[in-house]
Amino acid sequence: QVQLVESGGGLVQAGGSLRLSCVASGRIFSIKDMGWYRQAPGKQRELVAIIRSGGSTNYADSVKGRFTISRDNAKNTVDLQMNSLKPEDTAVYYCTAHTVILAVEKDYWGQGTQVTVSA
Repeated sequence: QVQLVESGGGLVQAGGSLRLSCVASGRIFSIKDMGWYRQAPGKQRELVAIIRSGGSTNYADSVKGRFTISRDNAKNTVDLQMNSLKPEDTAVYYCTAHTVILAVEKDYWGQGTQVTVSA
């Protein structure tokens, strides 16, 4: 099992910044990729950014150039720096970890943290 706890959400004006953090515990040795998803009201959950165990990253087109994902394997954390926030970034943001144990893959999710961007 892997437990994920997010922090850092809140209310910010458009153009502002927020930094989300997620700390993993449990079977952390099994974690390969970590990332952030978000879900806005009435919409499907979507990938925001992902960082693999080797350090490579991918971003949704809508956040490229504004958001930066980073990972500290020593601290078992993954952060999401969000700059130039827009009202359309308003959503619940979820931390996720992709694990592999003996070829069995499983995804874990945090409880989510609300990000609200006012116009």
